[in-house]
Amino acid sequence: MAVEIGQQAPDFTVPDQDGTPVTLSELRGEKAVVLVFYPFTFSGICESELCSIRDDLSRFEADGVQVLAISCNAKHAQKKWADEMGYGFPVLTDFWPHGAVAQAYGVFNDQVGCAMRATFVISKDGTIVDSFATDSIGTAREYERYTEALAKLG
Repeated sequence: MAVEIGQQAPDFTVPDQDGTPVTLSELRGEKAVVLVFYPFTFSGICESELCSIRDDLSRFEADGVQVLAISCNAKHAQKKWADEMGYGFPVLTDFWPHGAVAQAYGVFNDQVGCAMRATFVISKDGTIVDSFATDSIGTAREYERYTEALAKLG
């Protein structure tokens, strides 16, 4: 079961594409967070979704929001993909223990062994203010949902 709006976001520490540990709770009081779970690095839908965020990153930054993308892929794949795509935000690896962060958020697909396509919007105090997901890893999120979700931070 996914965490719900109004709950504290489960804390985690995982490496980004450069191997630097990222701890969610260290952002509390500093920035809101948009946590973007995606199934697979180097896949078309995931690339399209993250490139849309990349191309509109200044909007997130203007709202004081840190975007964190996360999948169960290994750090080396995350690094190559993030570098090739020019993502200006951390691309985190939930590789080991495999899918532990996705499981904590209730969005791990046991049958496929990956995160579902889900987004959690977390306020500066660590509370989940919005979340949205698709029913299938083969279905992209509607980008307009980010606008609606960011409005809930104000």
